[in-house]
Amino acid sequence: MTGARRRRGLALLAGALLVLLPALPAQAHDRLSTTAPADGATVAAAPTSVVLTFEEPAVALGSKVLVTGPGGAVVSTGDPQFVDDTVTQQLTGDLPAGTYRVEWRVTSDDGHPVSGTFTYTASGPAAATATSPSTSPPANPSTSPSTSDAPAPTSTPVDSSAVSASSSGTPGWLVVVGAVVVLALLAAVAAAVLRRRR
Repeated sequence: MTGARRRRGLALLAGALLVLLPALPAQAHDRLSTTAPADGATVAAAPTSVVLTFEEPAVALGSKVLVTGPGGAVVSTGDPQFVDDTVTQQLTGDLPAGTYRVEWRVTSDDGHPVSGTFTYTASGPAAATATSPSTSPPANPSTSPSTSDAPAPTSTPVDSSAVSASSSGTPGWLVVVGAVVVLALLAAVAAAVLRRRR
């Protein structure tokens, strides 16, 4: 009789598993939807940032966007910025005309990394470097220095700890932990039912 009760309890637990497992949400890897500039596009002037748009919000942890200029120099600066389903990478330094290469890697909301590359071509330099130098004569040394002689402020890298990843979906490991907790509760209930019937 005890063996029959045990088999009945195991059958109850197996049935609960068959009901629970299909109900767990499927976690799919994130996919890149569009980029700005677009892959293979030619733009009039070199942009000062690149924007990647994904099908779902990505996670900042483990994500990186590396942009190299026509001469092979790295022009990306700071950490990428995450807003909803977009990832923005700021560019700095000389941004001349030529072909730029973007290598990206982001973490999907299921915890899996996805990556890729794309290129774009700029017909001219960035707007900030495209202006002609001033033809005004240098300031008299005896006069106070002009405010135009002050060094331009450098861009500050984005602090990765300030980047919010709260917009991402439920991580895959959290779903697994929840399933284990539910299964443990079902096993405890089944054991209690068997003890009461003895």
